[in-house]
Amino acid sequence: MYSKRVSHRLARSAHLAVLLIIALLMGCQAEPEPGAFPMDMNKLQEFADGYTAAWNSGQPEQVASFFAPDGTLSVNGAASTGREAITAVAAGFMTAFPDLELLKDRLEILPDAVRYHWTFIGTNTGPGGTGQAVRFSGFEEWTFDESGLVAISLGQFDADEYRRQLEHGVESSSE
Repeated sequence: MYSKRVSHRLARSAHLAVLLIIALLMGCQAEPEPGAFPMDMNKLQEFADGYTAAWNSGQPEQVASFFAPDGTLSVNGAASTGREAITAVAAGFMTAFPDLELLKDRLEILPDAVRYHWTFIGTNTGPGGTGQAVRFSGFEEWTFDESGLVAISLGQFDADEYRRQLEHGVESSSE
């Protein structure tokens, strides 16, 4: 009895290993973990379009509405948790760049998250602004909660290039 169980487990393990090897050889991506994004691709595109429109609305609370009540937005490692804090982050960008335009470049499906690639365009004419135009790209890596809102967003962009553009403008950029 013992040897039949061991043989069955070994056969099953070997079968799973073969399936994994075949999937790797065929270039298949791993299936996302449950809860990574509770939407199909059409819904993800709609979500990203709405999120982009929220950034372009001039109303920072619209940006925060895409996050879970206790969601976190991290921008280059600086994390803000909760809708009030996320509203403040969005308001900071909207105030500094009154003509802010965010473009949705593409969505990338990862095994356990969705990466939202964007381009930020604006002129730093807000209070204390430099008057310089900027155009830089980055991404947010979203993990969703069970209700379909962003639980965690890990945002990244080239901070050195951003600072350079704030000082000298986008025209002198290497982009």
